[in-house]
Order: sequence, then C-alpha cells, then structure tokens
Amino acid sequence: MADILSQVVRRLHRRTSEALAPLGLSRAQARVVRLLADGPLRMAAIAERLSVVPRTVTDLVDDIEAAGLVERRPDPGDRRSSFVALTADGRRLLDRLEEARRESAEQVFGQLDPADRTLLLRLLVNLAGEPAGEAAGEPAPGTGPGAIEAAPAPAAGERAR
Repeated sequence: MADILSQVVRRLHRRTSEALAPLGLSRAQARVVRLLADGPLRMAAIAERLSVVPRTVTDLVDDIEAAGLVERRPDPGDRRSSFVALTADGRRLLDRLEEARRESAEQVFGQLDPADRTLLLRLLVNLAGEPAGEAAGEPAPGTGPGAIEAAPAPAAGERAR
C-alpha cells in the first residue's frame, strides 16, 4: 500500500514540476512564493513551515529573489533578521501557480469521480494525523490550490475512469 501511495505522490510531483516549468520555478521555489501570499515572513519561519534547514531557504530565496519575485526587507524590531516579501511580479505569479497546481492535480486525480475524490481526501486527512497543512503552512485540503478538485459528474449510467 505504501508503495502505491509513493507512486501517486511521485506522479503528482512529476506533473507539478512539468506544470511549473514554463513559469521557471521548481516545486520548492513555488512553495516559498505560495507561503508569502499572506504577507512577509522571516527566513526562519519559512524554513519551519517547509520543514527544511535555514540554509536551504537561503538558497531558495536567493534564486527567486534573482528572478525578481521576492525581496528581503529589514526587520525593524531585530536588525539581525529580515523579512522576505513578494514583489509585484511575485504577486502576479500567484494565480499562475494556482492554475499549475490545479492542472497537475487534475491530471492525477481527474480519473476519480467526485464521491471517490471526497473519500480519498477524507482518508488522506485521517492518515496525516493532524489538520492538513497545519505543519507545512499549507491551505486545508479542499480549500487551496492543488487540492483534489471536484470533477464534473459522469453522465448517467457512466463511471469515471
């Protein structure tokens, strides 16, 4: 069972990477941009939400800063710290990121009918063992981009593939 779940995750990652490629972003860079959608964060907060070491965040932020999507701002309360914030270009990119995530999720989960998607979402939330997204700073399932989107209902007497 774990192997099958790993296959699905790899397929979703592959599809997401393909959808992000035209935007010039990796999955990790896109996650940083999405985390900043609600406002600036300290580098340490980004690292914590992504569950990575601070050095990894430094490299990610350096790359997306060079692309003009984020900027570092001094923390007025702590001269040793800085905030990372989206630029205007970064804000404009958010809608395209959301569309890329929806597209990749649809490629992976589109074969499921709406009832199966709802069941899968419930099961995955139960397996996560905590409110989904809480640890990673992600939106709750079914509310954010990339969630298992509701598919059009199959025609009468027909079942989704």
